[in-house]
Amino acid sequence: MTQYAEVIVDVPTMQTDKPFTYKVDEHLTDQLGVGMRVVVPFGKGNRLIQGFVTRIFEQTDYQGELKKVAAVLELAPVLNDESLQLAEWMARETFSFRISCMQAMLPSAMRAQYQKKVVLLTDQVSEELKAFFADKSEQIFDEQKISTNMQGKLLKARRQKQVEIKYLVKNKARAKKIMMFQSKLTEEIIEEEKSKLRVNANKLRKLLSFLRTHPKIALTQAQFEKKIGLTAGVLRAAEKKGWLLRQESEQYRDPRKNLMVGQTIPKNLTSQQREAVEAVLAEATKKHSTTFLLQGVTGSGKTEVYLQVIAKVLAAGKAALMLVPEISLTPQMVERVTSRFGEKVALLHSGLSSGEKFDEWRRIEKGEAQVVVGARSAIFAPLKKLGIIIIDEEHETSYKQDNMPRYHARDVAKWRAEYHHCPVLLGSATPSLESRARAQKGVYRWLHMDARINQQPLPKVKIVDMREEVPQSKNINFSEALLRGIKQTLERHEQIILMLNRRGYSSFMMCRDCGFVLKCPNCDISLTLHMDTHSMKCHYCGHEEAIPQVCPSCKGRHIRYYGTGTQQVEVELQKLFSTARILRMDVDTTRRKGAHTRILNKFGQHEADILLGTQMIAKGLDYPDVTLVGVLNADTALGMTDFRASEKTFQLLTQVSGRAGRATKKGQVIIQTYNPHHYAIQLAKEQNYEKFFRKEMSIRHQGAYPPYYYTIQIVASSPEESLAAKKMYQIYAEIRKYLSNQAVILGPTPQAVARINNRYFYQLIVKYKKEKQLFVYLDKILYESQKDERKGLKIMINREPLNFV
Repeated sequence: MTQYAEVIVDVPTMQTDKPFTYKVDEHLTDQLGVGMRVVVPFGKGNRLIQGFVTRIFEQTDYQGELKKVAAVLELAPVLNDESLQLAEWMARETFSFRISCMQAMLPSAMRAQYQKKVVLLTDQVSEELKAFFADKSEQIFDEQKISTNMQGKLLKARRQKQVEIKYLVKNKARAKKIMMFQSKLTEEIIEEEKSKLRVNANKLRKLLSFLRTHPKIALTQAQFEKKIGLTAGVLRAAEKKGWLLRQESEQYRDPRKNLMVGQTIPKNLTSQQREAVEAVLAEATKKHSTTFLLQGVTGSGKTEVYLQVIAKVLAAGKAALMLVPEISLTPQMVERVTSRFGEKVALLHSGLSSGEKFDEWRRIEKGEAQVVVGARSAIFAPLKKLGIIIIDEEHETSYKQDNMPRYHARDVAKWRAEYHHCPVLLGSATPSLESRARAQKGVYRWLHMDARINQQPLPKVKIVDMREEVPQSKNINFSEALLRGIKQTLERHEQIILMLNRRGYSSFMMCRDCGFVLKCPNCDISLTLHMDTHSMKCHYCGHEEAIPQVCPSCKGRHIRYYGTGTQQVEVELQKLFSTARILRMDVDTTRRKGAHTRILNKFGQHEADILLGTQMIAKGLDYPDVTLVGVLNADTALGMTDFRASEKTFQLLTQVSGRAGRATKKGQVIIQTYNPHHYAIQLAKEQNYEKFFRKEMSIRHQGAYPPYYYTIQIVASSPEESLAAKKMYQIYAEIRKYLSNQAVILGPTPQAVARINNRYFYQLIVKYKKEKQLFVYLDKILYESQKDERKGLKIMINREPLNFV
């Protein structure tokens, strides 16, 4: 019977967001699977493009001539039924295209150009397949050159485990190959060969003895050297004699090789930890998709709760998924998880190479890893029997994706939890107001851990008013209190963490003669001075140019650099404390692969006294000898035009304060600020989350902001400012017809940085509680906006944006 396939094609427009029907060639009948990628003809010119099969069926009402599936890209599905359902849900929820959602679930290597090889696993195959392989063990799989007849036979052979497909991604994820040696000799031949050897051929005799006791083992040259002390020359001689078979073998790349991994055992739990573990496991046993909020002060032992929950879930034959917000947090967390669960752990985050991500994804997909630790995109890890999803530091904004599809990992986690009937555990010392409000209402189960496991009090926090400090001091970056604290800590041979939430040497360059500020030619933002590269850089588009010696405007030479960055502070620190060993951790020092791990390992091994960095050092780090934390400027986030500015400031200060005094030594925190009386800073000093929550919720209620209202952000962007502004005012005029009087519209206005990478951005914000017609209109403008893209005009819709700037 004729089969048909519905395919979502790789053309990200609304017109292609629904599947197209294709006829399945008779040679592929019963071999094609849902979730496979295929090549199909598309459009008037019948150009060939890729797509995902979403359904296979045997009857259609279509009367015309259907185009045929041209080729298969894989011999097995790359998306399972869960992934396809999730993509459909995400497309609706995030105003995205299904093809974008599907691609977001795959490692980048699978979206790159790659070469595929079909590998023969057995000689017991049909004559046609033997002819295809032509006495070779593998052949290039080129769907453009292999007939559909042969593709069908290969699909069938793959299901019967006679062949498999391997990917060689061009310039990216080439499968790693190593050379292996294996014995070709029987026990009788080994004895015969031994009798032929010269008396002094000790190494060859040693090799034969080893091959006799290990007849089937395959080892690398390095392993032969390590196990029995044989050199490459001995192995080559043995190969010439016909004793050894040399063959290439694929080996997974190991992103954990630089981690400091030992073996740990579960720790004794406090009563609050035990209650949390038991509550989560009770819901896991009942297969309930309950969402928990674990609110525990810094140092209360949330990580041990995670580990013991994971252990019980694994014992029940299920898998675990754990998200952390930043790459910088991943090394320590992965070390702890790997030390507990060993080879069962896979790692997924943007700091891995394409090849490492690809290999880890395959390990997970094959069921070789049951625990996944990673950043935001790890939420799509293809774990088949999820028993728990954990999101550490759930309040972090990095869990929200900025580009299409604009999903929040927390929402995807809850969807997957419902699909797998398992709990979600959200952990934080400073939960987002939305999560805390849901816990209070009973939407989430609320778990508390309000004491540190070491029974030590939270560190003492001192606020320094820099308005009084700067006029009396030559040093604008360090108060007397902080300098004194650093000196005393160094004398005790203890460690210090200093945070400044601004990288670079200084924030902008200005001419003192004419007031000229050097700006990015592509964006409405000033360039930042970076002394390490001797350049001025844009942190939005990446533009870089040389440091000017004269003013480009008036040609004057009175150029000064204003503001303070981590580079400048590092230089100043070294002058003030010449013997101190300083490590700087920011975007500039962590560009190279593995840099996060190397810096943190050095600090953990006491190869440095001071760790200086941006907010990436504020969370998740746990070092027993850190007894002083200094915040050089607590006001960075407060100056932002963002209704969440106070919340972000409170969270950041509370989190970074929690890095001090985590073991037996008492901790101290010094916060420098020009706004010492601001409630976010005062309540961070007290580490009083509950009081902050009540204060901030009152302000949000008065201003009609989340979590009291839902929000939608609509942005128009274009290389022509007038076009973006005109479109936004047109949307404003139309959207009012679809909204009730209870909805609030902010804008239209230019965004805070109105031009980025030579595109102008205008926006409006809709605040609402219940507006059914709003989504009808949003779908309408998303569909119609496809026509505007030819003019360079783009429309973006963002549900629950985390900032409006």
